[in-house]
Amino acid sequence: MIPKALVATGALFLVSVAAQAQTPTPAPTLAFEQAVFITCKEAHAMQPEARKALAYYLAEYSARYRGVTLPEDSRGTQVGFLVRGGCTLAPDAYLFTVIDRALAAEIAKMPKR
Repeated sequence: MIPKALVATGALFLVSVAAQAQTPTPAPTLAFEQAVFITCKEAHAMQPEARKALAYYLAEYSARYRGVTLPEDSRGTQVGFLVRGGCTLAPDAYLFTVIDRALAAEIAKMPKR
């Protein structure tokens, strides 16, 4: 009889190998001048991890410009909800514009740098 821990480990290994086989190689990093012109629709078509990385990069840039930091609590979640709502309403809008306007709407609640 095979121990359950060994079966579970083997199953996890097979799942991770299958996931790696389906994951394409990541695209080269974008310069800010290229990332600014990605629309919400184009970002939605990206892999989830790449989309999150792009959105966080753009949010960090906007936050630095506005002199605030991105909080990791409910205030940051609220900005995320605003971005999601903005992209739902205007999928052809540039993602950076939606993120920047969401930060501007919540700037009074953001911690200063």
